[in-house]
Amino acid sequence: MAARKAVKQELTRDIIMDAARELFTAEGYQNVSMRKIAKELGYSHGSIYYHFNSKAELFYAMVRSDFQLLDDVLNRIVDREQASDEEKLKSILFGYIEFGLTHQSHYEVMFLIKDEEVKSYFAQEPNISYEKFAQSLYNLTDGKVTVSEIWSVFLSLHGFVTHYSKTGMKFEDTKEMAERHVQFLMQTLIKK
Repeated sequence: MAARKAVKQELTRDIIMDAARELFTAEGYQNVSMRKIAKELGYSHGSIYYHFNSKAELFYAMVRSDFQLLDDVLNRIVDREQASDEEKLKSILFGYIEFGLTHQSHYEVMFLIKDEEVKSYFAQEPNISYEKFAQSLYNLTDGKVTVSEIWSVFLSLHGFVTHYSKTGMKFEDTKEMAERHVQFLMQTLIKK
């Protein structure tokens, strides 16, 4: 019987999700198996199944975790007591761009994977995050923006993040352009 291979670190759900996220974004959901994830980490596939019953369960846990990261950014901004509503609004827009370009593999899993099999695993997380975003914009403008204006702002932010992440640019590379884009969007939100 062969000696057990020494491992560098204890295998955790977060370590598995990080490796899976990178593989899913590089190769697509359909082309990644639990065995491939385990091989990438240097573990047996059984050790992956100890943490997740299936690839679908792993994917769902990953998506739920990624949306929680985005929600945490929004919550921290909205809860800042010393900031004015306009500062919070600007920070939300800028924070969305920063999140998307700093966590590109997270963002791709959250918004850009088109595989039909995984769409059913998204449950309510995208809707909950969008509702929180929309409600924050509505409240911070004292209800002076319409639902379609909020949706347009979201699509504009999403397009910005998607464009620059597809070109391989990081947040630091686009910071100046992000500031200009946010300033442009603020003109729509603070118009009344």
